Order: sequence, then C-alpha cells, then structure tokens
Amino acid sequence: MYRISELADMVGLSRSTLLYYEKLGLIQGLRLENGYRTYSDKDVQRLRLLQQLHAGGLTLKECQACLEAKIDRQLLLNRMQQLDEEIAQKQQSRELLAAMLGETGMQAWHQSLEQTAPDAHMDWLIKQGFDKEEALRLKWLSKDMNTHEQYMADFNTIFEGLERWGPGLEAESLKALQKVPFSPQSILEIGSGKGTSTKLLARHSNANITATDNHELALAGLAELIEREGLSERITPQCASMTDLPFDSASFDLIWAEGCAYIMGVEKALKLWRHMLQDDGVLVLSDLVWHTESPTQERLAFWNKEYPDMTTVAERAKQAQAAGYRVLESFTLSDDAWKAYFEPLQQRVNELKPSMAESAALKDIQTELDIYHQGFEQFGYQVFILQKG
Repeated sequence: MYRISELADMVGLSRSTLLYYEKLGLIQGLRLENGYRTYSDKDVQRLRLLQQLHAGGLTLKECQACLEAKIDRQLLLNRMQQLDEEIAQKQQSRELLAAMLGETGMQAWHQSLEQTAPDAHMDWLIKQGFDKEEALRLKWLSKDMNTHEQYMADFNTIFEGLERWGPGLEAESLKALQKVPFSPQSILEIGSGKGTSTKLLARHSNANITATDNHELALAGLAELIEREGLSERITPQCASMTDLPFDSASFDLIWAEGCAYIMGVEKALKLWRHMLQDDGVLVLSDLVWHTESPTQERLAFWNKEYPDMTTVAERAKQAQAAGYRVLESFTLSDDAWKAYFEPLQQRVNELKPSMAESAALKDIQTELDIYHQGFEQFGYQVFILQKG
C-alpha cells in the first residue's frame, strides 16, 4: 500500500493532480482510520494505463470511458483526426518560423498574405526594415524577404542592357497618345523606366513632362537619354514611389502609366492618381488582362501566382468607371509589341544562363518567357484611355 505522496513520486504526478483524479473517479484510494489515503498496486497500474491513454491525445473523460468499458472505436478515430489536423497546423507553424529564419523559402507565405491582406503585408515589410521601394519590389519580384537582395542584384543584371522592360512599341504608344482628345501641356509619367515612352511623349507633344520612377538603374538611363536628346528643359526626372507621389491636385492634364499600375494594384492606382488630374484630364494606363473567361489551367495557375489581380477588359472598364473616369477607348497591344520585349529578353537570358544557372530571378524570368512563347490568344496588354469625369 502506498500513501498519496509515494504514489505521486512513482507515477510522476503531483498530489493535487491525484486528488483531482480521485474526485473524477479515475482512482479510488482507501481511507485509513487516521484519515490518510492509501493506494494499491492496482491503482499504480491503472494510473500508468491512464497516462498512456492521455498521451495518445484523449481527454480525461475519454480516458475514463476507455478504462471502464470496451473501447469506442469511433471515438478514437475522431480523436485521431483531430490530432492529425493539429499536427498539420503545427507543421505549418514550424515551416513559417523556419522560413522567417531563412532556413526555407517564403514565397508561398508572401503570396498568400499579398492576396488576403496586401496593405498589412506592405506595412509589415516596412517594419522589417525594407523601405517602400524595396517592399514593392519584394511583393512583385523576389517574393522572399530572405533572398531579396540577391534576387534583385540578379534581376538588375538581366535587365540593365535592355531598352524595354515591358511589352510595347513606339507606334502603339503613339496610337494611345493620338487618342487623347486635346494637346497635353503638362504630363506626369509614372514608371518611366529608362525613358522609351518619355522620349516619344516629348517628340510628339509640346508638354512639360515630369517622369517618375523609383529604380536607380532606370533613373540613370533616363538621365542619359535626357542629356543625349537635349531635353532637359522639357523633361524633369524625379525619384518617387507611385504609391506616394508628391504632387498637388490638378497638377497635370495627362497621366501616362504603361505597364506599371499592377505593382500597387490597378483599382488603388485609379483612385489614388485621379486627384492629380485637371478637370477632364486623361489617364493612359496599360494593364495585363484576360482575353478569355476560361483560360487553360497552366496559364491560370501561372498568372494567379504572378498577378492574382489580373482580370478581363470589361471588369477593368467597370473599375475605371467606379473610380470616376469615362472610358474613351481601349485597345490591345499587338503580338509585335510583345515580341519587341520578350525576344531581346530571351536572348539576354540565354547569354546569362551559363554564369547564372542557379539564379532564382533567371529561372522565374525563363518561366514567364515560356508562357509568352505559347502565344497571346488568352491574355495580353490592354491600353485604356480614361478621362476624369
């Protein structure tokens, strides 16, 4: 016979726990004349069996049912399913912590957060030490805070020698400019890149142009173009984020944004940029859109990952109208506009593959190029000419 303190030592439980078990009827001590409780070997073995059952994830009530009657198989199956769900959740938690420590990649986590809480995602990235410019690049390019620096270094290496950083042709940019129903006098270009469209706007208008970008490589190329073309009196380059442009309301009669609004979200761009337009001013914006309601699974999976906000022409038009614009016209960029971008890019990637075989940036760009090579019958760039209502 054992006193409660001896029993506690034998089974590794506290005295208070044993008293609680006795209150539940899990064990039953024998009270002596002096008031002390004593327990037998049978109680010891019952407790050890109880501990094994409890370690299997059963509640005390479920343990008691197993001790006192035939095992309820369905009860055990239900409990095992719950444990499997808990294990899966804990594994996800561990994977996230491992990713945040740099042991694994964070792309899936960043992608999920970008879809469910994009503003909170942006704020959190800034709190981790990224400035707004780098946070935007991380969200849309590297998608992994632990490898972002190397990814961007490789990305810049790939694009530094290319004239175009997105689909387009001079003829189609000029087509869009000609659809503006007035001669612009003050143009804000957002996402100017190295100045391919900036030069076109300067050549085919008399406007003063403020060209903004937040990429050092792009601004350096733009500065070279301005000096080479002798356009310093008409073009003012400015380093600025498209999410926080430092311009007063009604500052421009034309805003030009080719292939860049997706970075902050087209709907948000439509709303945020509108106040900078004068009354009846025009926003020319191009965006990647679906040309079908039922894309193939391969392309849907790719673009859901790379551009989850991608939608149809009709839906973008509705969003523009809801933001306070009239859709004057829209048209689709030609296949030649795509070729002008991806053919030089493919050549550049091929040149760099021997020296950058393990580059994540190079692999991502090649995956995107593989999608382009399949043709553009399901998706394409759409140019929207929108007038402030």
